[in-house]
Amino acid sequence: MSTARVQVSACAFSATVNHLRLRPNAVVSFTNHFRKRPLRVVSMSSVPPSQPFEIAVKASVTTPNRLGDCPFCQRVLLTLEEKHLPYDPKLVDLTNKPEWFLKINPDGKVPVIKFDEKWVPDSDVITQTLEEKYPSPPLVTPPEKATVGSKIFSTFIGFLKSKDPNDGTEQALLNELTSFNDYIKENGPFINGNEISAADLSLGPKLFHLEIALGHYKKWTVPDSLTSLKSYTKAIFSRESFIKTSAQPQDVIEGWRPKVEG
Repeated sequence: MSTARVQVSACAFSATVNHLRLRPNAVVSFTNHFRKRPLRVVSMSSVPPSQPFEIAVKASVTTPNRLGDCPFCQRVLLTLEEKHLPYDPKLVDLTNKPEWFLKINPDGKVPVIKFDEKWVPDSDVITQTLEEKYPSPPLVTPPEKATVGSKIFSTFIGFLKSKDPNDGTEQALLNELTSFNDYIKENGPFINGNEISAADLSLGPKLFHLEIALGHYKKWTVPDSLTSLKSYTKAIFSRESFIKTSAQPQDVIEGWRPKVEG
């Protein structure tokens, strides 16, 4: 990329910055009477927002003014935490949705976050947008690894809802957990190797729900033989970001009750 040179003056420097705002990798060199030194113009998207992000998330059904048990909300909050971005959670009672919430999201689902005065739903869209706007630290999971462990959640729900011990749902879950255990054993400690990534922030909350809900409703625990999986969950659950954004176990239990008893 060519290097633009400008004389040091407030107007010239400002104009150059404005011209190159959409070119985050551009390098501007300037000269004064004392030294010559290249100046990198940092992408504006790498600068943390001046105001916290407003984000609507599920409220606890057991404790006032506490975060609820939505794993998709936690995924977004984890992303904000890991990227060190400020946020202001708006706790929403999903059993009695307030009018202000239905106005910003008629579908009545969480999470919903405010980007540039526009409310945006869907944890997939939200986390992708955060990655694009605030790429540091990077949380991108390579496409070939992004689906690792992606079937665990659906097989967990199938087993949790099952009332027939011989319908194969437990084995289906064990198969997925074993496959993930083997993957982490060879490629861990995280899905993308040594560094945590978006795939971990999506899967971690779901494994948290699995552990609590199956322990309560099925008296079932992950087999001790899946040592790599157990090390993985311990590493995820013990992160400061996870502890700060996780639901209370009683909320997880109550959250799954309708599916178990329905």
